[in-house]
Amino acid sequence: MTLVQKINKLKKEKNAVIVAHTYQPIEIQKIADIVGDSFQLSKFCAANDYDTIIFCGVMFMAESAKILSPDKKVILPEIDAGCPMADMVDTAGLKRLKKENPEAAVVCYINSSAAVKAESDICCTSSNAVDIVMSIDNDKIIFVPDRNLGAYVASQIPEKEFTLWDGYCPVHDELRRESVEKLKREHPAAKIAAHPECRGDILAVSDFIGSTKAILEYVTTSKEKEFIIATEIGVIDRLSLIAPGKTTYLAQVDMICADMKKIDMEKLFISLNEEKYIIELDKDIMDRARGCLERMVAAV
Repeated sequence: MTLVQKINKLKKEKNAVIVAHTYQPIEIQKIADIVGDSFQLSKFCAANDYDTIIFCGVMFMAESAKILSPDKKVILPEIDAGCPMADMVDTAGLKRLKKENPEAAVVCYINSSAAVKAESDICCTSSNAVDIVMSIDNDKIIFVPDRNLGAYVASQIPEKEFTLWDGYCPVHDELRRESVEKLKREHPAAKIAAHPECRGDILAVSDFIGSTKAILEYVTTSKEKEFIIATEIGVIDRLSLIAPGKTTYLAQVDMICADMKKIDMEKLFISLNEEKYIIELDKDIMDRARGCLERMVAAV
């Protein structure tokens, strides 16, 4: 029996579902029951009828799945799969910021811990951040933890006042405009599609700005044939499966999230077979964080 067959057999026996973020390795994307961005997967985990969710992603994603599905068993195949951006924001600092800005609503990017979500008013993802902030009555916004996504949202909603936490995704923040412009010179017909976690100078020269899901839709539906992809390499891997007729160029060779690549087929099998690692959260934090996530799901 092959490893794929063993995984599928265990999945049926345990009434489990495998969900995978688009940044996961291609073999994980292929075996997953659903592949998507954070918002797609959050909605799916909140609504499905499976007993067990095997979350192929990073810790904050598995935590969010557990918060939205408290009665389900949520398993993260690699316990050390974290998120540098999520680690950049802490509850003590956020509480101080809230005290300094009592009239502001706290909008928390999903790339954050359960404890930070518990201190926030509403969650957002890159696909719905603008809509979420637009839906809030408050004129003042504290946006955590991504300064780049927060700056992009602020540029779309100039009537609101933003306080941005100084966090960022290293994969996106380290992309340089020179790399994009060099590729554009080499491939002048290529359209530039960028994730809003990139710096503003990258977004300024992009033809399209959107979440991983939005970038996938843009490329697959476009009449154009060549694209410079300014986000993690997993999006290019995904496009090789769903849009094989398109030519894509990674904006910079090092746009690889090491944490997202920690899960492999062997770890996926072990996680199903041995049920490791099960996500457990403090009930008070989980209850408070649930409101933050549920308000996001209900808002858009």
